[in-house]
Amino acid sequence: MIPVNHPTEGHHKPRFTFPSALTVLAAVTVAVWVLAFVVPSGTYRRNPAGHPLQGSYHREAAPGDFVHRLGDLFLAPVNGLYGVRDPVTGQVSPDATGTLYGSAGVFLFVLAIGAFITVVFTTGALDRGIERLAHRLRNRGALLIAGIMTVFSVLGTVEGFAEETLGFYGLIVPLMLALGYDRMVATGTIILGAGIGVLASTVNPFATGVASSAAGISLGDGIALRFAMWLVLTGVTIGYVIRYAHRVRADPGRSLVGFRPGDRELAAEAVEPPELTGLQKAVLVTVALVFAFMIFSVIPWSTALTGRSDAAPYGWELDWSFAQLAALFIVAALLVGLVARLGEQRLSAAVVQGAADFIAPALVIVLARGVTVIMTNARIIDTVLHSMEGVVSGTPAVAFGILIYLVNLPMAFLIPSTSGHATLAMPILAPLAEFAGVARSVVVTAWQSASGWMNLWVPTTAVVVGGVALAKVGYDRYLRFVWPLLVILAVLICGFVALGAVMS
Repeated sequence: MIPVNHPTEGHHKPRFTFPSALTVLAAVTVAVWVLAFVVPSGTYRRNPAGHPLQGSYHREAAPGDFVHRLGDLFLAPVNGLYGVRDPVTGQVSPDATGTLYGSAGVFLFVLAIGAFITVVFTTGALDRGIERLAHRLRNRGALLIAGIMTVFSVLGTVEGFAEETLGFYGLIVPLMLALGYDRMVATGTIILGAGIGVLASTVNPFATGVASSAAGISLGDGIALRFAMWLVLTGVTIGYVIRYAHRVRADPGRSLVGFRPGDRELAAEAVEPPELTGLQKAVLVTVALVFAFMIFSVIPWSTALTGRSDAAPYGWELDWSFAQLAALFIVAALLVGLVARLGEQRLSAAVVQGAADFIAPALVIVLARGVTVIMTNARIIDTVLHSMEGVVSGTPAVAFGILIYLVNLPMAFLIPSTSGHATLAMPILAPLAEFAGVARSVVVTAWQSASGWMNLWVPTTAVVVGGVALAKVGYDRYLRFVWPLLVILAVLICGFVALGAVMS
């Protein structure tokens, strides 16, 4: 007798998968294009710096018919890359004459960063350095947790170290189990260590850099506040993980995840990794110098040291932007390759592979900028600003900073790409700072805090769902572990952005 296969037997309903950032932004592009036919067009008068003048909004019809607007939709990704804004009409198109409106500079910067990071990982120096740190501190549990989290946090705040952490679970999970901790300690050490650095980014190009560019300010604006945030939030997060770790080692029954078969047998498997070679030490020093120089090149030193926003730049200030930084990281990638003696073939392959690996976030930035071009050509950006002007005008600076943070929380969930979220939101949110009488850097800090806070727990990020899967702790267990910390961080963030708004 031939068995009958029923359609429902052996088949599972396909699980819903949250769409990628590219898909989300493609849908947003079409939705905004449709809404542009409904939202009234209008503009603000602007000062010489290009900032909108409060109370000057007036209705002004958008140029072009339906066919013209259809062309804007068709060219949105192209305009998002290298669209040029006509100084007379204000329209953006790839063949106009005027100033670059597209995100070509940021696009190339992201690819250059990708090439640099990939070359560094190809040398094996960063991986080996972290392994050596972990082994050296293996008998001092709290110091080990603090050391690893600090390294990850530093990497997060300066270059957006996040997905790269997935490669460290195979090292850190056994190490934490060997010290008498559970798998949640390893998970918190990795996810929260890097995540808190990204949340409190100082010069992270994928968060602070993209947002600052879209807001029309320097990457160094607001760096003092962000550095203070990084110090405090990193310390609080490390303390939170260590407190849980001590509790579990003292009483294993209080573990949120328990222990899997074989976990206890890992205690004797702490194999010493090889020593750092001279070339690997030279690579790590080179990487540190490159990031130190990047920070030096973007800080507005005259403003930072005098406290006056109108201070004349010192003669030695570089005031670099994305064009120079893109060139810096291309040169730095080649320099690291030469120092590590990768050879022409491996170095070339690493540079190309790095640029290829980072093409996705670069394209997200382009698509998000294309949405802004559609809104610009339809003249509805100022209409949206005008609708929010009444909300923030006269709002106390303290409330304004917190409001920007709260507004960005749901947006960070809907747009899982940090770069895409920044490029999409900043053209609308940054000008609100003028209406509230605060610095645009406060908007950038509030935005990145909201994005970073969400990315510590949302299931739409590979860092979280991939991390809990690799550590085998369960997403629900991780949420139970992290939610008290999320509350603490949210309160501290609101305090910092409120303070930044008042001080600006």
